[in-house]
Amino acid sequence: MRVGIIGPIGSGKSTLSAKLAQYYHCALVEEPVEKNPFLPLFYNDKETFALLSQNAFYSSLFLSMWKARQETNLVCDSTLFSNLVFTELLRLEGIMSAMEVALTYAIADAHLKRLPDIDIHLVIMRNTEQLFDNVRKRGRDIEQGQHDYLTFHYANYYDVLKRIFKAYKVPEEKILWLPINDMEDPDEFSQIIRTIENKYAELCQK
Repeated sequence: MRVGIIGPIGSGKSTLSAKLAQYYHCALVEEPVEKNPFLPLFYNDKETFALLSQNAFYSSLFLSMWKARQETNLVCDSTLFSNLVFTELLRLEGIMSAMEVALTYAIADAHLKRLPDIDIHLVIMRNTEQLFDNVRKRGRDIEQGQHDYLTFHYANYYDVLKRIFKAYKVPEEKILWLPINDMEDPDEFSQIIRTIENKYAELCQK
C-alpha cells in the first residue's frame, strides 16, 4: 500500500506520515521542509524566489520518491499533487507569472510520468483555526509574520486541490478526505487506521 499525505501548511502531514510509517513498519518518504535552504528565501521575498523554491521542492521530493520507487509499502509525507497546490495558489495570488507556472507544471508532469502511482491520496482536513494553532505551536521562525499568506492559503487550498485532482484525472475512489482533530489521541489514531484500511480494501476489490 502506497499512501501519499496531502494537506495545507500546519495540517500535520509530517506527524501523520511518521506515525503511519511506524505503525505499518514501512518506508517513509520525507520532505525535509525545515532543512530546505530555499524556504527562508521564499518567505522573505516571495516574488523573487517563488519559482526557484517551488522547483527546488519538486526536485527534492521527486528524488526522494524515485529512490523509494521499488517499495510496495510506503508513506510519503507530501506528493507532487500537494506541491502543485502551492504553485497554483501562488499563481492565484499573483506571485508567480503564467510563464513560471507553465514551466513548473511541465517539470511536475515530467516527474509524475516517472513515478509509481499512489494507492491512496490521504487529504488531511482541518479548519482554519486548527491550522493557525498548529503553526503557532510548532514555532518555526520563518512562518512568523505570514498571516496574510497563510489566510489566503487556507481559504483556497482544498478547492484548488480538488481542481488539480480533476485536471489530472485522479480517480475519486483513490482520494481519502479525512477530517482529523487530534491524531495523537489513541482512539482517533485507531479510527484513522481503520478508515485507511477500509479504503484500501475497497480499492483491492475493484
